[in-house]
Amino acid sequence: MSVPASPTAPGQSPRRWLVLATVALAQLMVVLDATIVNIALPSAQADLGFDDNNRQWVVTAYSLAFGSLLLLGGRLSDMVGRRRMFLIGLVGFAAASALGGAAQTFAMLVGARALQGVFGAALAPAALAVLTTTFVDSTERGRAFGVFGAIAGMGGAIGLLLGGYLTENFSWRWNLYVNVLIAAIAVAAGLWLLGRGGHTGRQTLDLPGVLLGSAGLFALVFGFSQAEPQGWDSPLTWVPLALSVLLLVGFVVRQRMAINPVLPLSIVVDRDRGASFVAILVAGSGMFGVFLFLTYYLQTTLGFTPMQTGTAFLPMVVSIIITAQIMSNIVLPLAGPRILVPSGMVLGAAAMLYLTTLQLDSTYVHVLPGLILLGVAMGSIMPASFQIATLGVPGGHAGAASAMVSTSQQIGGAVGTAVLNTLAATAATRFALDNAPATPAVMADAALHSYATAYTASALIFLAGGVATVALFRSRTERAARAGARLPVTLLSRRSRPSDLRQSCGVVRTTILPVFSPRMRPRKASTEFSMPSTTVSSKTTLPAVSHSVMSAMKAGKCWV
Repeated sequence: MSVPASPTAPGQSPRRWLVLATVALAQLMVVLDATIVNIALPSAQADLGFDDNNRQWVVTAYSLAFGSLLLLGGRLSDMVGRRRMFLIGLVGFAAASALGGAAQTFAMLVGARALQGVFGAALAPAALAVLTTTFVDSTERGRAFGVFGAIAGMGGAIGLLLGGYLTENFSWRWNLYVNVLIAAIAVAAGLWLLGRGGHTGRQTLDLPGVLLGSAGLFALVFGFSQAEPQGWDSPLTWVPLALSVLLLVGFVVRQRMAINPVLPLSIVVDRDRGASFVAILVAGSGMFGVFLFLTYYLQTTLGFTPMQTGTAFLPMVVSIIITAQIMSNIVLPLAGPRILVPSGMVLGAAAMLYLTTLQLDSTYVHVLPGLILLGVAMGSIMPASFQIATLGVPGGHAGAASAMVSTSQQIGGAVGTAVLNTLAATAATRFALDNAPATPAVMADAALHSYATAYTASALIFLAGGVATVALFRSRTERAARAGARLPVTLLSRRSRPSDLRQSCGVVRTTILPVFSPRMRPRKASTEFSMPSTTVSSKTTLPAVSHSVMSAMKAGKCWV
């Protein structure tokens, strides 16, 4: 996935594309870990001798630690520095992976997985924050987030492929050891490429906020993780879920009052960023239907080996890679997220509905169109949502915004796991009872029926996400009016200081992307700025600026 070189603008790192490669490698390690271990579970179970009831804790231990500590990891990234947290996360994740690979008991394996979650929560927000603050040019930012978002969408499929290969040809332990190799490369590159700084200085950590947020997310993930094995009516399910609501409400109240909040609420309440978080949550939830139930279908119905199953997802990976670059660099600047992201949701729903047509005698040829269509959907949703979720966030809050991105993806996966598993299990049981006796043929049909039920539910999730994102994302007209209303206020308030106007001009150029000419600079005597259709000076009226921005947008030169 090559990215063309471009001239280095002032303030940009000349090695920023190598930084992207480093961050992308770290992100891939975190994302693929969610599925690569699933492939290894049967072999690990046979080796360490734990039963089916305890098997879920190998996955749940990671999810609980990772999901509950993301907000803390993001805040620490802003406080102590993105480079430092990035390197700490990498080293810790590698050490925990080595410990898990060498596990001799079930408890040791679960403990190592929990440690992976702890350091993953430090690594993921720092990685995205590094990317957010490294790429400020609008065109390059689109390319960078196209790569990063594609990895977020295809990491699970790569985990299935790599996990199948390592399990079949080496040992289940190498599904954990491989993280050590990846982390070693990323650490060496990070030490060389990442600059120091990037922190807010000495600030107090909002401990009540950390405790409320972490405990609330822990209870939320734990409650959803118990829904399938224990049932929704079990106290182990509904009590943590109810408690999570109380704790998270308390967290929001605390953030409104805190001097140095863990999550500044301005990050979440912005309509565009809020829509992006919803899109990431929905995509994470809906995608679960493919990675879990299509894996079951390929292995149990079509008889694929783990390696063949992982290879089967490669067309989706290629589709995501190609689509992500096209959508991020061409479609998003022209159409804006309000059109692109909901369109991706509709494509995701269509792919899920197509998968409901699979039968017991279907072949991989019948599966392939659904995988390609889903790849196009994820390539449309994820890169754009990742980019908008962090656009315009002050550097001191980049870690918090990045943590919300990862939290949305993690919570989406937890919800998808609980809801789709429950619906599928209920559908299979009901089908088997309605078609008793439970012969092998009936049970095979029951499994197929449960998969179709999960795909249908995933389609509904995608459609609901499409409706939500259309309602939340601002239209191009709303963005233009909002930008036009803000621009002259900044310029007029600084009319007497050309140096301040120069700073405002830089902020405007970053936020309002290509509206202004890239060469605009305040003149020594007149403090004027060139725009596509007019000239803005310290005496320019608000309607003139607004009209200019609107004209540029209508001409298709930018989106705001």
